[in-house]
Amino acid sequence: MNKPLIEIWDSVGLGIIIELPTGVMISNQTGGTSCLHPKIEGIFLPLSNDYCKDSLEFLSPEIELTNYFENSKHNGNGAIKGIDNDDADKINSIISKFGLDELIEIDLARLTESHEAWIRIKINKSKRTNLISGINKYPLHGILTWSNSD
Repeated sequence: MNKPLIEIWDSVGLGIIIELPTGVMISNQTGGTSCLHPKIEGIFLPLSNDYCKDSLEFLSPEIELTNYFENSKHNGNGAIKGIDNDDADKINSIISKFGLDELIEIDLARLTESHEAWIRIKINKSKRTNLISGINKYPLHGILTWSNSD
């Protein structure tokens, strides 16, 4: 029997897919102009998305991540053959800027499985945020994802 599928490509902002045996698959459109549709079983948790009421400006790490993949060595091609340590360093600096570095770390052992808007991560127990509770075994595995730049 096929598992239910939730497609999040119409969502806006940064989120993580926590890899857990939920019985539900989650997919996003990723990989820049390659428009990949990977999926993984788990739970989607939006993170660090806000707006400024006065200027109506959207505030999210998604903006910097999208700009990086569009304007870096990847030129919008989605890094579909994997990311490298330089990419991981840049993503980590963006994550850190938004205060997510205690919760999320790039899974350096899985760089070749990562590409634009689909970054393999480890999810740690964070003292700064209580977004995730009731789980006793860390790190969790998951995906850092955002709107594709296609």
